[in-house]
Amino acid sequence: MSAPPATPARSAPRAPSAVRPRAGRPRVWATRAPLLPALVFLVAVTQLPFVATLVISLFDWNALAPDDRRFAWFTNYAAVARDPALRESVLTTALLTATVVVASVVLGLLFALLLNRAFRGRGLVRTLFITPFLLVPVSAALLWKHALYNPEYGLFNGAWTWFTGLFGDDTPARADWISAMPLIAVEASLVWQWTPFMMLILLAGLQSRPADAMEAARLDGANAWQLFRHLTLPHLRRYLELGVLLGSIHIVQNFDAVFTLTSGGLGTANLPYTVYQTFYQAHEYGVASAAGVVVVIGTIVIATFALRVVSSLLHDAAAKG
Repeated sequence: MSAPPATPARSAPRAPSAVRPRAGRPRVWATRAPLLPALVFLVAVTQLPFVATLVISLFDWNALAPDDRRFAWFTNYAAVARDPALRESVLTTALLTATVVVASVVLGLLFALLLNRAFRGRGLVRTLFITPFLLVPVSAALLWKHALYNPEYGLFNGAWTWFTGLFGDDTPARADWISAMPLIAVEASLVWQWTPFMMLILLAGLQSRPADAMEAARLDGANAWQLFRHLTLPHLRRYLELGVLLGSIHIVQNFDAVFTLTSGGLGTANLPYTVYQTFYQAHEYGVASAAGVVVVIGTIVIATFALRVVSSLLHDAAAKG
């Protein structure tokens, strides 16, 4: 008998190659490619002007003698630090920003709580509340300057005349609101314009609350204050931080209200207006650019500080609850 033929030994399976080309990389780049023009545009619009400002801030350059410029290292920054008007404008900017942000956040939260309730005409009321934020900043400042603050025909003096007339005073004194309280006048116009922005952010946070958790807390006997303190406020933490951060960044750089209402006088000149004065009145390009860099750094510092303060306050409130 012949022996059966030997079966050939199976070859061992090949080990997978250690390095394989990523099949999804072309697809990833295909999805990212449409975003490249937007990225290039963002860099060209935001970063390149800042780099140019940073370079100019290192030169001693006056517009009245454009050809007579020389590299001065950090001399302009030293001049900015020694300038008493700039130091005063830093304090004014900090006070203006803190007051407007805090007031607009508190009022925005109150209005958001009211508009979160269902009532007839809520959509129309929401639209009316949003209108101040949609106005051009210069238009809003002009509205306050002429329609409200004007000592001759302004609404505030008209209301004051009507109120004092109720008590028999036929010739009440007309108040010049901007001269009497310049910084408060600027702050009031900014609070009026920025409260709708805060209200929109906080209203979105209120409408995203988990309904089951709120209903369970009500069934357990929690009252309205307990619901707000232990559920609503911790849930709104991110929205409050976002509102404070964006508000601080924009209000620190506000120029329109100060320029339109007071022209930087009466102790209302903030950092952007001081930069404007240095650039267009003193014609010092280098010093103005150095002050602009200081404004950017101040914006980052104030926004970071405001964000940390709000975050720590909300964290402590949540921990105590």
